[in-house]
Amino acid sequence: AWRLSAPNRHLLSTQDIAMASKVAVSTDKAPKPLPGIYSQAIKANGMVFVSGAIALDAETGKLIDGDVQAHTHQCIKNLSAILEAAGSSIEKVVKVNVFLANMDDFAKMNEVYTTYWGDVKPCRTCVAVKTLPFNTDVEIECTALL
Repeated sequence: AWRLSAPNRHLLSTQDIAMASKVAVSTDKAPKPLPGIYSQAIKANGMVFVSGAIALDAETGKLIDGDVQAHTHQCIKNLSAILEAAGSSIEKVVKVNVFLANMDDFAKMNEVYTTYWGDVKPCRTCVAVKTLPFNTDVEIECTALL
């Protein structure tokens, strides 16, 4: 089906209209976002954009104990829960941004990070930042296909 959009009078298919919408994703299997500030993820145009995840426990809302490796596992666990709620998965991730409080943790974080993807790794950026929420050592965000 086709619709005429006004005032520009462009033809848009119903598929184009559906693809242009954005839908918030929410799950109790990952830490809650700050109310009114951001969504856990947004689905739009065949993609899912996941907000940064830190090593919070979904049930307690508290930072888990452990080092950057334990925190990296928890970050990816949280991302995975949100991706699954969106109808995607960790295997469909195409872009990752990693934020480290200390670049000295780069190798340890990578030891864990590389276990989550097969031969075709997602594109990635990793930067050091001054501080992260809850003074944690790592935050990870991603974009995936639906």
